[in-house]
Amino acid sequence: MSQAVRAVAALLVSVALMWFANGLFFSLIGLRMVAEGFDTSTAGAITSMYFAGQFVGALFLGRVIEQVGHVRAFAAFASVVSAASLGHAIIVEPMFWAGLRFVHGMCVAGALMVAESWLNGSTANESRGRLLAIYTALVYLSMGSGQQLLNLYDPSDFVLFSLASILFSLALIPLILARSATAGEVAPSRLSLRRLFDISPLGLVGSFAAGILTGVLFGMMPIYWAQSGLATSEIATFMMVAVFGGLVLQYPVGKISDLFDRRTVILGTTLASGGVAFLMSLIDDTGGSTMLALVAVFGGLIFSIYPLAVSHANDYIDPSDLVSASAGLVMSGAFGAAIGPIAGAYAMELMGPSGLFQFCAGTCLVLGAFILYRMTARAAPLAEDQGPYAFTPRMTPAGAELDPRAEYDDEEVEEEIGLAEEDINGEEASVA
Repeated sequence: MSQAVRAVAALLVSVALMWFANGLFFSLIGLRMVAEGFDTSTAGAITSMYFAGQFVGALFLGRVIEQVGHVRAFAAFASVVSAASLGHAIIVEPMFWAGLRFVHGMCVAGALMVAESWLNGSTANESRGRLLAIYTALVYLSMGSGQQLLNLYDPSDFVLFSLASILFSLALIPLILARSATAGEVAPSRLSLRRLFDISPLGLVGSFAAGILTGVLFGMMPIYWAQSGLATSEIATFMMVAVFGGLVLQYPVGKISDLFDRRTVILGTTLASGGVAFLMSLIDDTGGSTMLALVAVFGGLIFSIYPLAVSHANDYIDPSDLVSASAGLVMSGAFGAAIGPIAGAYAMELMGPSGLFQFCAGTCLVLGAFILYRMTARAAPLAEDQGPYAFTPRMTPAGAELDPRAEYDDEEVEEEIGLAEEDINGEEASVA
């Protein structure tokens, strides 16, 4: 283990526990809503409230963290998340759950903002690329593995909610006991959506569409499989495979995008995602091996769209604006994730359960058409002029500075400072 990783190991353990619990809770909520007889539109609205809470939390909680301090803020957020997890099992009522999911999402966003700003502040520029890769792999592994906790107990019982609460509480311990943690910026300035659209329309729209698709995957797919009659163990496996697919495919897709016009790679990934989603809508054996394989490919493809969109946007963004632009793209993705479950639920009610995948296919088709339009509106940068692809999940705004592509700005600033110091020293010497 490198010195850079050892320095933030405690923080990484906290993040892993947070995502391990969150992976369980995403699917647990969906299965419990089906067991309680919630209609599909209600389930979609409740699920969307989580992502709406994340959006609001990422927007406003940075100020709270800066005022009360990182340790106190993380302790407060994790405690509220733990309590909200138990609240779902105590009072089973749609409006109450919607409120809890909003609070849950908001405080998860706050806790992750603390952790990601700490990771950024504790990491030297030359180590950011490795740390971001480790962080991303940890997020996917924890989130996917958390699905298997569904097999321990019946989702209709109190136990799994208690287990999630325990895991959220345990996430407190490594971070608050970390001895050396230098916090980075919690709430970096964001470029306005209008400014982002002017700079990179495809980057903004692509991150928004990626948010819609991932919101559908986490929010509605467990509900789809539960309504299709799959056993809990099968649903846990399907969700795990979808998440792990995202871990496996991002790297080769990213490497390909560094060699060619990135828009072509985004287009291919988007159309392939839509094609796989359409095939999934046609399959009658929803629990068979064919569906399992398609789910793995679908997860891998849709999880690749967001980092591709961000990488494309960064090809046109001035290095000095990279962090603020990345923070804006994070918010665009979060807004899309809040819309996805509601729209997906409506499609299921309109066209039947398979309407969920038809909605995903339609979303990909619209994004693909927009990509084709943008390819005619702007010339592609040369492959050698493109910035490197970064293997990254959709983080909070605080985590935007972990992106190693932000190094270029830091290096330029350091160079300018060094030149300025030389000029000053030279002037002082001449005066003396």
